[in-house]
This record gives sequence, structure tokens and C-alpha cells, in this order.
Amino acid sequence: MNISRPSCIALMLCTAAMALCSAAGAAPRAAAAGLALAAQESAAVGKQPELNPKHPDRYVVKRGDTLWDISAMFLKEPWYWPEIWYANPQIENPHLIYPGDVLTLVYVNGQPRIQLERGAAGGTEKLSPRVREEALANAIPTIPLEKIAAFLGRGSILQKHEYEKMPHVVSVRGQHMVGSAGNDVYVRGKVAGIDSGYTVVHVGDELRDPDDGDLLGYEGIYVGAGTIRRLGDPATLFLNDTAREALPGDRLVAQSANYPAYFTPSAPAKPVEGSIIAVVDGTTQAGQYEVIAVNRGTRHGLAPGNVLAVWQRGERVPDVETVPGSAYRHSTSGAFGGNVQLPDEPAGLAMVFRTYDRVSYALILRASSEIHVLDIVKSPD
Repeated sequence: MNISRPSCIALMLCTAAMALCSAAGAAPRAAAAGLALAAQESAAVGKQPELNPKHPDRYVVKRGDTLWDISAMFLKEPWYWPEIWYANPQIENPHLIYPGDVLTLVYVNGQPRIQLERGAAGGTEKLSPRVREEALANAIPTIPLEKIAAFLGRGSILQKHEYEKMPHVVSVRGQHMVGSAGNDVYVRGKVAGIDSGYTVVHVGDELRDPDDGDLLGYEGIYVGAGTIRRLGDPATLFLNDTAREALPGDRLVAQSANYPAYFTPSAPAKPVEGSIIAVVDGTTQAGQYEVIAVNRGTRHGLAPGNVLAVWQRGERVPDVETVPGSAYRHSTSGAFGGNVQLPDEPAGLAMVFRTYDRVSYALILRASSEIHVLDIVKSPD
């Protein structure tokens, strides 16, 4: 099922309210509260989400929980979380959930809603308009951040428009042909200040859109990590560790890239269907908590938090039969014969966490079977 127009409006309003609430303590609380209430009203006219038959009526949030886990605990389809979330305007950062918070399932006009009670486990602290003094970093993330951190440190897709601007290795100090941990390498291009960290990646295969053959970028194969020791042209990068040799032409990726930790699980705002173009660690198949790149992005309506269903693409196989009394098989020539297109099969779910114009990164959250490059991603049913 595709998310309804009212639900889309609710999601956008929820996201806007969250952004206001999270903005370095300077966002107007009144504006955020108004958006949150408008989101609630819009969601109320959308399709009623289906609850998980094993849902709890009350749950105390624990350290290590993620919003995806909690959504799946209450809903059969976790991407409908915006439909049941009640953002209390009296609570600071109402779209953020912290360990110790109490989530209660209630019904408002016959519709299920999740209410949040801030405070210690057991509900000793009641709702109040007071400001909650708790660091934003303590809020539970949407998905396991350590999985994205592994992606940031060990692999990437070099976007076509970024690749040409990236600093690159020109030589290894000491007339070495290749660089390894403990070596200095000289790099050209714009780098940050002294002691800034970079991941060094080898430029791998081209990544092309299977739909039209357009070049989308390049596979980035992890080489190592280092810090800038000296500025200039060229600058000097010290290699702290390496997994393979650093070569002239290798690219530098800044380690300070920020990925949003807090966003709402949701269906795409409009129907989307595309393909997996890469598994970030360089293999051709992926499993749970691995990162994939897909050939759909912001121009197709994708946003962080969007959930995509992954389908194993059906193969085209010959229709064969065994000749009676013989061990030989041959293609049938009767009413069937020829080749048969096997059906696509459901393989898992993935959540988008970073978007570009035509490419997005997604983390596989469920995998019921092997997931391969060129398998299908699309809006969940």
C-alpha cells in the first residue's frame, strides 16, 4: 500500500517539527508544537495502520533500542509510525525518545496512538511543560548507528560530482611505490586543517544506472585512514592504518561527514521502484545490517527514513523436459517451451539514511533471503 496524501503531509510536518526542536536550542518551541499538532490532525484522516498482534500496551524504552525496533514492536508495518505517534507539545523535543521514557498505546476516537511519558522507568515523573535537560546525543537513534559508522569507515560510493573535487594521492614519501601504515603520502587538492582525518579509498569500478547506462559514480574501495600533518601543495597525510597499499590516484574522503541520527520511519511520499547498484563493502550480495546503494534519490522523492521493500529479481530460465527413456534434457517445443520469466520474490526491507540526486544509501534491516546487486527496491506494499 502506498502512503496516503494526508499521511505524506503528516510526515512532512512531523519532520519539520523535529528539525525545529533539534536545532541547537534556538528553535521556537511554539512553532514546533504547532507543526506537531498539525501533523497529528493530518495523520488522523489517513489509513488506519495495522498493529502488531504481539504489541505491548506499555513499554519502557531501554538503552540500545532504536526507533525502528520500537516501531516494529507496535506495528506490522513500521513505516506507518507517523500515523500513531502523538507529539505532546508540552514535552521538550517531542519527537525524540530517550531511555527510561514510557510509551503507552491508547485509542483516540477509535484510532491507535502512542503517548510518551518522560521520566524514569515506572512512570514516576509525569508530563509537564518543564524543559528536559538531557543531551540530544542520549536520544535513541532511528537505526543502529554503529552499522552506519562501519560504512563510513570502510567503504563508500564516490559520487560522480564529488569524485572530481576530491583530494588525491600523488606520491609516497621516500620514493616508495606504495604506501602503508606509518608512511607519509603527498596529496593534492583542498584539504581541511592540520590533524583533520581522512579515509583513503581506491577508485574501483564504474557504477552505472541499469535503466539508462548513465554514470552515477565509482565504487570506493577502502585503503586506510590518516591525518593531515602538513598543509601546502602538496599537503602531507600520515597513514595511521591501512588494509591495502595506498597508490597514486587514490582519493581522500573526509571523515567528518554527518548523517542524521533521528528521522521517522516512513513510506516514500510517492511510488518508487529502482535497483540495487552496489553493496558498499565491494561484494555482490548483502545481508542484514549491510549498506547498499540504489539508483533512486531525491529527484525520485526519496528522503532519509524512507523504507524500501527489497525483492529478489526473478531469473529468466529455459523451459526444459526430459526425453522419456533418456538421461538427456532439451527445451520443450510444445505449448510451453522457450524461456520462462520467474517471479520476483520478497527478500527484505531497507531504510534510506542518505540521499543524493540520483543515488541513495540504505541499511538493510531485514533479510529473508540473499540480496544481490540488481535486485529490486520499491515502495512497500
